[in-house]
Amino acid sequence: MLIEAEYMTNVMIHPATHDTVRPAVDRAFEIFPIDLSGKKVLIKPNALRTSGADEAIVTHPSVLEAVVEKVETLNPSDIIVGDNPGAASYGANEECFEKTGLMEAAKGYYQNIGNDPVTVDFNPAFMASASVSRAIMEADIIISLPRFKTHGLTVMSGAIKNSYGFLCGAQKALLHKVAGNPARFQEVVVDVFKIRVPDLFIMDAVVGMEGNGPASPDLRDIGLILAADNAVAMDAVVATMMGCDPSCLRFLQKAKEDGLGDYDLTTVNIIGTLEKVKNFKLPPLGGEGVSQNPAIQEMLASKISFRPQVDQSLCTGCGTCVDQCPVSALEIVDVFPEVDADTCITCFCCQELCPEKAIQLG
Repeated sequence: MLIEAEYMTNVMIHPATHDTVRPAVDRAFEIFPIDLSGKKVLIKPNALRTSGADEAIVTHPSVLEAVVEKVETLNPSDIIVGDNPGAASYGANEECFEKTGLMEAAKGYYQNIGNDPVTVDFNPAFMASASVSRAIMEADIIISLPRFKTHGLTVMSGAIKNSYGFLCGAQKALLHKVAGNPARFQEVVVDVFKIRVPDLFIMDAVVGMEGNGPASPDLRDIGLILAADNAVAMDAVVATMMGCDPSCLRFLQKAKEDGLGDYDLTTVNIIGTLEKVKNFKLPPLGGEGVSQNPAIQEMLASKISFRPQVDQSLCTGCGTCVDQCPVSALEIVDVFPEVDADTCITCFCCQELCPEKAIQLG
C-alpha cells in the first residue's frame, strides 16, 4: 500500500527473524532519522512480567539488543533501558529483566526506573496527579519497543499501550479500578501516553500473540518489525493486521480526538507490505465492544460481568493474583484462589500477572 500525499504518516513493515532484527532496525532509523548526538536516550521495552523470551509476553531480547547497539553508534550522552513491570513486589523489576533476557540485552544500560518517581498533573476525571519515572520525564529522546499482541481491555497492546509502563508502582492497578470499565480504561491509557509522547516506535512483531492477551499462550509467527514516529498510525496498522477495524477502538478514537494522529489508513504511507494475519483470534472484548453504539455499549456492560476463573490443573496456589489484586477481590480458599464477584472490577490484573497462565475470564 503506497499513497502519496504531503500529510502522510509513514509506517515501516520490514521482514525479520530473531536472528535478522538488526537490518530492520537500521532501516527504521533510515526512514525515521533522529538526532541522538549528545542526547539522553531512554529505551522502553514492553516488560509486562517475568516470563521466558519465547513466551512473547515481553519485547524479545533480540529486538532490544539490536536497538541498543544501533543507538550506541549515534553518540548519545547517556542510554537508559527500563520499564515498570506489572508486578509491584520488591525486586520485581530486576527479576523481570533478568529472567526474560532483557537484562543481558540491555548491555549494561538497565536502570530500575521505578525507584525515582516524579509527580505530574493528570486527568482529574481519574486522578489529579500521577507518579511517573523521573527517567521518562528527563529523557531527551524516548524509543518505545512495543510488542505485537492482544489485550483483553484494549483489544491490542501496541504503541500507545506500551507507555502505560511510564507509571510507577501500583498506580497501574489503581487506574484500572478508577476507570471502572474497558472503554474508560482505554481513555486512561491515552492520558498516560500523553504525559510524554515517545519519539520513535519500533515494534517486535517477529512472533505475535493472539487470543486472550496480554499473556496468552496462543502465538503466531508474524516475521516482521514495524516502525513509526506516530503511535496512532502504527496501532491502526497493527489493528488492521489483526483483522480489527481501527475506528472501533476507543483508545484510537480518543487519540485522534486529542490530536495525536489519525487511524484512517488513507493518511498512512505503508513502507512495506500490509497484510492481514489469517484467522487471527481477537480477545473476548473485541473491537465490537468499544464502539459508541448504545446497543454495543449494552453488550459491553454484559461482558464486564466476566470474572476470573482458575484452571486448577495449572494453578499452583502461589498467591500472586491475590497479592496483586487492586481491590482485594481474591483470596486463597484451601489451595486455590476464589473471587468475590461483588468486589471484582474485571481489571485483568490477575490474568496478566499469573505466572502459570492459570486464570481466564468467563
